[in-house]
This record gives sequence, structure tokens and C-alpha cells, in this order.
Amino acid sequence: MPIFSYLCVQMFLKLIIMFSKETYIRRRTELKKLVQSGVIVIFGNNESPCNFPNNGYYPFRQDSSFLYYFGVQRDGLVGVIDIDNNVDTLVGDDIDIEDIVWYGSVDSVKDLAAQVGIEHSAPMKHLKTVCHDAIKQKRKIHFLPPYRHDIKLQIFDLLGIHPNQQKDAASMQLINAVVKMRSVKEDQEIEEIEKACEIGYLMHTTAMKLIRPGVTEKYIAGQVSGIAGSYGAMVSFPTIFSQHGEIMHGNPSMAILEEGRLALCDCGAETINNYCSDNTRTMPVSGKFTQRQLEIYTIVEACHDHALELSKPGVKYYDVHMGVCRMMTDRLKELGLMKGNTDDALAAGAHALFLPHGLGHMMGMDVHDMEALDQKYVGYDNEIQPSKQFGTAALRMARRLEKGFVVTDEPGIYFIPDLIDDWKAKGHCKDFLNFDLIETYKDFGGIRLEDDVLITNNGCRILGKDIIPYHPKDVEEYMAKHRA
Repeated sequence: MPIFSYLCVQMFLKLIIMFSKETYIRRRTELKKLVQSGVIVIFGNNESPCNFPNNGYYPFRQDSSFLYYFGVQRDGLVGVIDIDNNVDTLVGDDIDIEDIVWYGSVDSVKDLAAQVGIEHSAPMKHLKTVCHDAIKQKRKIHFLPPYRHDIKLQIFDLLGIHPNQQKDAASMQLINAVVKMRSVKEDQEIEEIEKACEIGYLMHTTAMKLIRPGVTEKYIAGQVSGIAGSYGAMVSFPTIFSQHGEIMHGNPSMAILEEGRLALCDCGAETINNYCSDNTRTMPVSGKFTQRQLEIYTIVEACHDHALELSKPGVKYYDVHMGVCRMMTDRLKELGLMKGNTDDALAAGAHALFLPHGLGHMMGMDVHDMEALDQKYVGYDNEIQPSKQFGTAALRMARRLEKGFVVTDEPGIYFIPDLIDDWKAKGHCKDFLNFDLIETYKDFGGIRLEDDVLITNNGCRILGKDIIPYHPKDVEEYMAKHRA
């Protein structure tokens, strides 16, 4: 095993199982009912080397679907659910004495299985026998789309399916069952996401305390990410922190924060039990918004709050997204940046010059929950399918909301110089865009506001004990009071 594998296991030794064994028994039972027949094989992750085989990424991150049904944090495991014979098996090899010398004793695979209500365990070589017997008996072997190359090779070895064909060969019955179950969050899952949001609050308010002219983007991002590691397992995705907020996923650089600029911070935490938060705030480096910044910021703020008003069970998130785009278009017309009929502008996709992404995505154990299963199965369904229009095509969540869904609400307005130049040169949507005025905003950057939202009985609420300041006055007051 890689040299750092069991360091992580030791870290989780007293926290291996996040919920009661009854939770996992119930989930596997429900999964059997939904899939109905055959053999389900859910692969856990192996350790991933960073820059040489014995130096793994830390901490170890288990596959989320494996965690959902088997709850075990150790690497090198596979869960097998034989539906027809009603037998669940945890497959994996016990660690050897050399690893124990370095990192201490770890529970056996048999003991790990018992902790999640599984009576049967077997060494990894047994998996080949299981698959061989199922193929011989012409029984369906269900597996999820793999996203790691080592698992793709393992599937190739077990089932003879080439890695290039495995996504198409993955079981739609299993994908649909997993999406159905994981989409609606249990109360205990919501509690975990709330914990992640509490860590996220500390991360973002730390950024607000540190932002000032002369500090580097890299320094603030490092301090923010460190909070996630000290209170949870890790960041839920690499921290985005940049004065170039117009870059959707702007990596923090060694650039020094400048007076008069905006700093966009998009970050989140993952709890020790691997549930995620994801928030974005945009703050003035000087501590006070300029009038021009405030004009754009208040539009994004209004769109953020409008999404909260619209989101409730039974409403398509596509309609929430388009409601936000409508409000944004009308407000940008008031500033003279857009023009013409709003309905026609939306139909043409003119608003996507300013908002080239969707309003949000599902949240859970994955920051883009279940995206490994393919977003078209997670955020879409038979009623609504992805659009091919620029901007709307990037909407990850469009289907009808249900109580227990957790989604992000993240509108933004961005002035992307290259995109502005491209559309202007082509005359794209020229009837709805005032390019002469837009040109003067090329140095603006971008603004995004994002919160994690739980769909409730009659509406929704922002998750987290404390809401990270986002109203302009609240942001300015917090920065004035807390900046060192």
C-alpha cells in the first residue's frame, strides 16, 4: 500500500463509520429494491500518488457512492451486493505487518464489514470469482461510471470491457437508483452539510479579515484553505481566490491585491465525514465598494435573493435560473448595458455574455453532487434535458425541486474581455447589447454570490448557522470592524 495510505486511516480510526450501521443496511436494502436483480459492484477508491508511488495525496478521499452505501473510509475496498441471493460482501485485503509498524493497527476487513451491518467479507482475489460466476450465469453486473484510471483497469480485468466503453456500459438501473436515493438528503446528512457550512463561514470571514491592498492572493487562499483542513477533512474543491473574478475558476496567484479592485472568493469545506459546503463572496479590496461596483453588485444581490423567493418543491430549477436571468437582463437594461425586448434577449442568449454559467448544482458528499454519474442524470430527467445554448448549456441543475434537495444559488455578472471582443467582432446579439458601454467595463472583473440552499416543505432556506455577510453594507461593516 502507498506509504501515506494508513496515516489517513489512522486519522479516521475512531470515525470510520459516519452513521449507524442501520443506516447502511437500510440504504442497501432500498438499492436492491430499485435495481431488482443481478450483482451490484461499487468500487471504493485506491490511494492516489501525488508525485511518486509512496507519496499519496492527503487526506485519502473515498468514493462518495461507496461511502453512501458502505460507509468505510479505508482504501482498497469494493462493495458487492448480490441482489438475487440477498448477500452483501465487503471485499478487500487486510493490511500487512509492515504497514502496521509504520501506522499502527487498523480494523480487519471483517470487522469493518460488521460495523456497517455486513456479515460477509472476502479478499480482493474473490472479486474475480464473483464476476466470473455472474457472467457464466448470465446475470447482470451493475457498476457505476468509473472516473479513475486504476478502477477502469480493474473493471477491464474483471469484465473485459475496454476503458473507452465503460461509461456506456455502466448500469443505467444503478445510476438511476443512486441518483434517486442520494438526491433527497436525510436529516443526518443535512446536519453534516450544516457543519460544512459552519466551516465555510469561518473560511469566508477569514478572507474578509485578511483582504487589504498589498497582500497576495496566494496568501489569503492558503489561510482560507487551512481552515478547512483544521476543522474538517479538507477543502471541498481547490479554493478560488482572485482579483480576476471574471475568470470562473481563477486560481490564486502571487498577484498583490490592489486598491479599487474586487476580490472573488469561492471556497468550501468538506467535513470529517465528507459532506461539502460551497459559498462565494465578492469583496472590495479597499473595504468599500465604488459606485460602479455597487451598481453591479446590487444586481447580483437581487438575483441571489430572487432565487430564494422562487425555489420550492415542484418548481423546475431551470425556471428559477431563467427568472434570475430575466431580472438580471432588466436591471442591466436600466444601466444601459443591455437593450431591446427582454424576452427576445433571453431567447437569443444575450444575457450569457454576463452570466455564462448556470444558477447552481446539487450539493452533498460531492461539491457537485454525483457529477461522476453524469450531470444529465443528476440535474436533468425525462421532463427536461440540457440546452445547447451558450451559458444555459452550463446549467448543471434544471429538474423539479423536491423537499430535501440541497442546491447552490450562485448568480454572477462577469465582464470577460475576450468574450466581449469575440461577440462584438461577430456582432453576436448586437440588438441586445450596448458594446460601446460594455467596453468601458473590461477592467471590472466579476461578481458572484453563492449559498447552499435546502428545499423545505414550502420554500427553501440557506444552510449554515450563520449566513456569511453578503449585503453590501454588511460586507463593508464586517470588513471595517474585523480587518487586522
